[in-house]
Amino acid sequence: MTNPVITSVRNTTGVIELARPKALNSLNREMIDEIAAALEKWRDDDAVTQILIHAPERSFCAGGDVRHARELILDGRAEEADEFFAAEYELNRVISEYPKPYGAIIDGVLMGGGQGVSVLGDFRIITDNAFASMPEMAIGYITDVGMSWKLQQLDTGVAMGRFLALTGYRLTPDDMLYTGLATHLVADPDPEAIIGGGFAAALDGAPTEHGPSRLQDWQESIDTVFAHDSWADIEAALDNHGDTEFVAQVRELTAQASPSALVATAELLAANAHTDLAGALENERKLSYVVLREPDFVEGVRAVLVDKTRDAKFSEPQDPQVYREALS
Repeated sequence: MTNPVITSVRNTTGVIELARPKALNSLNREMIDEIAAALEKWRDDDAVTQILIHAPERSFCAGGDVRHARELILDGRAEEADEFFAAEYELNRVISEYPKPYGAIIDGVLMGGGQGVSVLGDFRIITDNAFASMPEMAIGYITDVGMSWKLQQLDTGVAMGRFLALTGYRLTPDDMLYTGLATHLVADPDPEAIIGGGFAAALDGAPTEHGPSRLQDWQESIDTVFAHDSWADIEAALDNHGDTEFVAQVRELTAQASPSALVATAELLAANAHTDLAGALENERKLSYVVLREPDFVEGVRAVLVDKTRDAKFSEPQDPQVYREALS
């Protein structure tokens, strides 16, 4: 079996290559453990001065392997699913605190867990083909891998982060630059240039400014509607908002979302707006334990990723107090 992650030291660069292209490099436990082990090995190695993560084939990363997590739950092994997510979140913390420059080349899809191993680093280099989203609402889960915190720390404000987390909006390259999710746009990035000369030299002159962005056009509406803590208050603000085109877009984006996932994630975002990343990841872990044991996760993953019918029959929305208690 081919190793789904290839790690090496080249020049003075610790290179992590995601090599599970048929699964769009979705992160399974083996990949998480391999990346974590490499970062631990390189942390105090003076021969390694920087880290580069990329995917030589197809897309960068479509997220975590939630299909396997669903199988574990159906087999009565939910604790193993808990362990998977806990390991992933610990890796996210390590990346965010890594003492050496850490960068990612992002081509194609960047979803869910892929953001956790890239956006929390120092350099997020995208191509014209890159697009990003946090689509967890459609699978009955929560915005995680530290993004429930990071999205609210972007230059475009807390409300923008909540919009991106709750709607699953697909960001274009210009959107990614506008929000700060990406740091540089390079049409055909060369890993060898980074490996040979470092990030600063390789990215000298690379565009950092954005072009037309729908998110920029929507900024005022987003700031108004998504300034609230609870999903109920966000919905009320949406009902009373005057920009009918924006309202229609949000309704369309959330039409297939789990009502409980929206409630839970809004509570998580509110809690994580006032903590650091380590605290946010711990909140994600605690809330994940609750959400994984509700029916919407199994049903949502079935509809989106297993049967691919997008016909999930979600439960009625859970009382937000259930999630608040988990986060307390």
